[in-house]
Amino acid sequence: MLYRYGNDGKGNLIKKAVVYTKSEHLIPKEKIDPDALTIINRLKDVGFSAYIVGGAVRDLIVGNTPKDFDIVTDATPSRIKRLFRNSRIIGRRFRLVHVIFGSKVFEVSTFRSISEGSVGNSFGTIEEDVLRRDFSLNALYYDPILEQVIDYVDGFRDIKKHILRPVISTDIIFVEDPVRMLRAIKYSATTHARMSFALRHKIRCSASLLSQVSPSRLTEELLKIINSGHAYDIIHEALDTDLYMYLQPAATAMLYENKDSEFRYMQNIKKMDELTRSEPDARLGRKLYFMIYDFAAGLTDWKQEIQGKYSATELYARTWTECRNFVLPMNPVRKELEFAVRSVLQSFGVKGSVSKKGSGNSN
Repeated sequence: MLYRYGNDGKGNLIKKAVVYTKSEHLIPKEKIDPDALTIINRLKDVGFSAYIVGGAVRDLIVGNTPKDFDIVTDATPSRIKRLFRNSRIIGRRFRLVHVIFGSKVFEVSTFRSISEGSVGNSFGTIEEDVLRRDFSLNALYYDPILEQVIDYVDGFRDIKKHILRPVISTDIIFVEDPVRMLRAIKYSATTHARMSFALRHKIRCSASLLSQVSPSRLTEELLKIINSGHAYDIIHEALDTDLYMYLQPAATAMLYENKDSEFRYMQNIKKMDELTRSEPDARLGRKLYFMIYDFAAGLTDWKQEIQGKYSATELYARTWTECRNFVLPMNPVRKELEFAVRSVLQSFGVKGSVSKKGSGNSN
């Protein structure tokens, strides 16, 4: 085990970080995306520091292969852009760079300062950048060239002990960014990291802050949950911490009405997870099917409707409107929700309700 030292502001030499070597972190280099290595090598070749950061490091430590490799550096966005012709600068306030290799997009950001709290956009040092990370298990920096993990906040220990611990003070972590509450329950559910009673209580008390978050951002977070393959566990945590009422208020109200509704809804979420894990590229509409099924089933007596005065087209139009309101504030791609509604109607026996582009699932 090595250590990284720095000054305490008074000129005194102090220990700043623990540096774990390959024999300690056991990250196999072959699990690093070669294009991520290319980016880091090029940044280092011209004198910049560069690390893989966040969830990718966490996944590598526990033996998983990351889906994404985020990179952080002391190079500014404009400098990064000049180094990589296959890149673009994104963001108006929080500017970072997307480096593109074929279908893969690597997010490369510059160390941020804490001069404006944990959500400012001023550039800083790695020592400041780490203090802006939400939880310790996401606050590790991995140098794949030296094969070292840099740990300023005991994140390596927390990963090994399955502990979810905030880096930012609980007085401001959720006030500055309420979406961090969703990340907390996601990490707890997917990594089996334990939340302290105090952290769980803080999330419950702060849940209403999610009402300030834009529908587009809530949609983005909910789609991540739907596509995770762990939606059952995450939604269970969201219900327990009073967050789900801000993600899916109509569904939460339905679940609170009686235990049977909750059981059926959660069983369908399990089926959605099974689909996601067995078919990672399954279209979103097939997953939304499971989220709206129970609601749509309770809209009317479908046996009578099938024999009634309404055509399949009219039944679809009425059901679409109700289901669209049911999933608010989530705003999925229209054609995917349309596919889900048509698939549900087909499962109720409404003929001609599914487009020729694909059939739905049966329940």
